[in-house]
This record gives sequence, C-alpha cells and structure tokens, in this order.
Amino acid sequence: MTTRPSNTYPRYHAHVYFDEQSLALATSICEQAGERFSVKVGRIHQRLVGPHPRWSCQLSFDSVQFDRLLPWLEANRQGLSVLVHGVTGDDLADHSTHAAWLGDELPLNLAMFKT
Repeated sequence: MTTRPSNTYPRYHAHVYFDEQSLALATSICEQAGERFSVKVGRIHQRLVGPHPRWSCQLSFDSVQFDRLLPWLEANRQGLSVLVHGVTGDDLADHSTHAAWLGDELPLNLAMFKT
C-alpha cells in the first residue's frame, strides 16, 4: 500500500521520476515548481543516481512550502511517480520509513545505505 505524503518534517525532497519519453514533461514540472513555489530544483539526471530506479530530478523544500507544493505536484505530475521524503540526516530512514509517494511506488536501491 502506498503511503501518502504528510507534513511532519522541517525539510523535504521530492524526486520526480521520468524516462526518455517523459523528459520534457519532467523538466517542465520541475522548472514550474521552482518558479511557482521558490523550491530548489536540482539537476535533471538522465542517468540513475543514488537509490533511484529511474532518471530523476530533486526538488528541495521546507514544511512551509510543503502544503502548497504537494497538491500542485499531485495535480500536475501527469502520471509521473514522485517520491517525497523528509530530510533528517538518516538516508536509509528518509528513503524508507520517512518516504511517501505521489503515483506509483517504485522500488528503491536501499542497499547503498546499509553499508
């Protein structure tokens, strides 16, 4: 069962997942999020990075931005999966127990955090 995001942490990341066919859509979503909500937009990674199973772009934001950004992301993601997680300094927990999804939940490579 997919857990829906809730605003319980001071800082967050949202990872917008995409592939070659949805690159333009993901780029537009991330750029619009940055412009509309003053969130920090990371690189548009056209390769796998970290624990992420698809190409991705990271949005960084705080709990004040959360309540405006998340409904907008849900309404505008157009079928893309988005991982939303708290940023607590515990990468394993942040990407597992502190994680929630907009759209389909995708399996993450959490083994990298267990070394």
